[in-house]
Amino acid sequence: MLEDMKVPWVVLGHSERRAPPFNESNEFVGKKVAHARFHGLSVIVCVGETLEQRESGRALEVIFEQLQAIADEIDDREHSSWGSQVVIAYEPIWAIGTGVVATPEQAQEIHAGIRQWLADNVSEEVSKATRIQYGGSVNAENCVKLAQFSDIDGFLVGGASLDGDAFVKICNSSAVHYKAVGRL
Repeated sequence: MLEDMKVPWVVLGHSERRAPPFNESNEFVGKKVAHARFHGLSVIVCVGETLEQRESGRALEVIFEQLQAIADEIDDREHSSWGSQVVIAYEPIWAIGTGVVATPEQAQEIHAGIRQWLADNVSEEVSKATRIQYGGSVNAENCVKLAQFSDIDGFLVGGASLDGDAFVKICNSSAVHYKAVGRL
């Protein structure tokens, strides 16, 4: 249906789909990413951990398992699609819609870990090209500080997008970052 409507992007792997009642597994999300790519759709794929997983020191392990399931489904010939057609959105489950946000340092740590995982498990080229967005309760108050970190390549915005002034500020904070790192 999205293909027929010429919608170019789809969000997959959001925590609401990974949780009951849908219970989408990492492997199922990987297959959905491959299916969307097969049909020419670009994908924003969400990864993230629960508060329990974070507190037990397993945040990166959980995220790496999610990434591996996606990488397993993207054909080697498609590695060039990472970055231009596959964007990763780090959404700490414990921060979505709660008003609690990861500190900029926590978000940067996870983003840097994702970028390193891509370099180690896909390629250095993919690691450099892939956009990694932050999506855990981004708002007009925290966006500027988050955007200053080198591995945070923009935002997947939820509720804050409903406030026009806040959304413009969030968009502008990302534009400043992109210019600073030469990606705009």
